[in-house]
Amino acid sequence: MIANLKLGSPRVGLALSGGAIRGAAHIGVLKIFEAQDIRIDCISGTSIGAMIAALYAFGKSPAEIEAIARDFNWLDISKFILPKLGLLSNEEMGDMLHELLGPVNVENAPIPLAIVATDINTGEKIVFRQGSVAHAVMASTCIPGIFTPINDNGRLLVDGLLVENVPISPLQKMSADIILAVDLSGDRQYKQADDIIDVIMNSFEIAVDTTTLYQLKAADVVIQPKVSEFSRTDTSQVGELIRRGEIAALVAVPVIRDLIERKRRTGFLDLLKQWMRRPSRPIYVNRP
Repeated sequence: MIANLKLGSPRVGLALSGGAIRGAAHIGVLKIFEAQDIRIDCISGTSIGAMIAALYAFGKSPAEIEAIARDFNWLDISKFILPKLGLLSNEEMGDMLHELLGPVNVENAPIPLAIVATDINTGEKIVFRQGSVAHAVMASTCIPGIFTPINDNGRLLVDGLLVENVPISPLQKMSADIILAVDLSGDRQYKQADDIIDVIMNSFEIAVDTTTLYQLKAADVVIQPKVSEFSRTDTSQVGELIRRGEIAALVAVPVIRDLIERKRRTGFLDLLKQWMRRPSRPIYVNRP
């Protein structure tokens, strides 16, 4: 990170986490950022955060993404297949992205983009910085045991939440001076399991929480909308989820503006000293 310290306007990176339909809260965050003129210079996403990050990076406005989310149903865009490596195929996810964005590649995003997935055979974190956006998002949103893993040149890829649910490390490699992280599991109230998706998703979230808390230390500001009581699959809640994202982002705006201004005004040597004195924990916003 020392190499990233420089004069002038700091480069702001935004990491969007997984969370299924709860990811609609990301839209609320983006709406507030645009309304408050907080520019995002690079963006990363895991799982549903990958889909929203991809849409935003390729120029879809928060209002357009909201319209997409209101019609979105995780299971409606999946095809049932005979069980082998998964119960469902998410090929229609790729088809939907092709329809919305065209056959675009990650490296051509107007806002630099990174998408995180997991190699289910090795446990390796796979960060897409190039190649088909639809392919990368399909991999990042592939819930193990529900969706069939995505074949990527012989590797079998699944949901990125297994390795980095809030994808901060890609933003570090993209030379972000300020890292904003949106964590959708910050309040840690796991949903009463009503179906198989709830059981699987609760298991994943419990498993990744400790790792996520450690990874969040690399962020500058952590925004945690209170969304844990919402269903992961009920699209009727999208409006309220967006509102929760807006509330959390509004609280964060003064903190972010202050951080941007301090980094803009501070000379290199003072900024270096500031970085060396940097606290071990980031600034949490809307944290219980």
